[in-house]
Amino acid sequence: MSSPYRKHFDIASAVTYLTTPGSGLLSRETKAWRAKRDQDFFDSNTTLREQQGATLDACRDTLGKFFNCPSQNVFLSSCFSFAFNALLAGLPKQTKVLLLNNDYPSVNFPTILSGFEHQFVTMDEQLETNLLDTIATFKPDVLILSIVQYISGLKIDLSFIQELKHQHPELLIVGDGTQYLGTDLFDFALSGFDAVLSSGYKWLMAGFGNGFVLLSERLKATLYADIQKNYSFLNNQWMNKSVVQLCFEPGHLDTLSHGTLQQSLLQLEEWGFAETVAYTQKLIEDVRAELADRKLLLDSIINRRPQSNIFNIQINPDYYQTLLDEGIKCFPRGSGIRVGFHLYNDHSDLEKLLYIIDTKVK
Repeated sequence: MSSPYRKHFDIASAVTYLTTPGSGLLSRETKAWRAKRDQDFFDSNTTLREQQGATLDACRDTLGKFFNCPSQNVFLSSCFSFAFNALLAGLPKQTKVLLLNNDYPSVNFPTILSGFEHQFVTMDEQLETNLLDTIATFKPDVLILSIVQYISGLKIDLSFIQELKHQHPELLIVGDGTQYLGTDLFDFALSGFDAVLSSGYKWLMAGFGNGFVLLSERLKATLYADIQKNYSFLNNQWMNKSVVQLCFEPGHLDTLSHGTLQQSLLQLEEWGFAETVAYTQKLIEDVRAELADRKLLLDSIINRRPQSNIFNIQINPDYYQTLLDEGIKCFPRGSGIRVGFHLYNDHSDLEKLLYIIDTKVK
């Protein structure tokens, strides 16, 4: 099965690009848009600088439509980490937070550093059961987790999140979507999440310097609640912006970076995002079957569904250089080598990877 999308990307014939979990590729069309936009912006006669607000509003609108979130609840950021720290700063100090052990450092470390009372849940094949058990005893106010884990590729069951919200409507649920958004259809309004934050440089294929936040009305009202009550003391020049927007978007945002994010989303829509998802899901099922047959998957992955686009191949990380020498773009993570399959990958990439493992790895 060849990728119908590969022709839109510049991938050298000697390269098998399996490191989207680290950084995704930009399409030729997106790169061309960036080049023209950058050239036009620095023309002294341009009006693009005066269009900053409209450009960013258009990006918010596109994000809102793509993920089914009201545009007034979409906030832009330079990256996930900046936005997430702004979210943490807006939570009440007495908040009790539930985390996953060994989750992404940019999720767990700033949460702990913020001084919230917190507890960890064991991350294994029984993750959803572990969460229910700990929620029953710890009774957290907020659950924070990555939708897809950056090392193992473990993916939370999104139907579980919906049911969890139904069972515990008072629980605020915050998700890091950076390793997930762009790989699957996602309806924020129906998801059960109160916030999903993401950078755009991985599976959304939008390069660096852009990120965003999707917020529920409840969490939007909760963040910086005391400041929102005393909003009148703020300088009049900011009165057209809410407190929450000022905290997530405190300075100038890069219109080139966020324009790139918008262009990538528009191109996914043009291709038919549901079709790209169907293609990659079939591909990752085949990847999973081949790696499972070779007993190269973690127990926490092989014993559960659903499957993400990320795999941690259980071979000695010392073989990383061997894979690089053979043109396999990947990265050592945890106890193995991490790879990821996106819409520009196909069975030829899988076959090359398997050939190298079968012939070069002992």
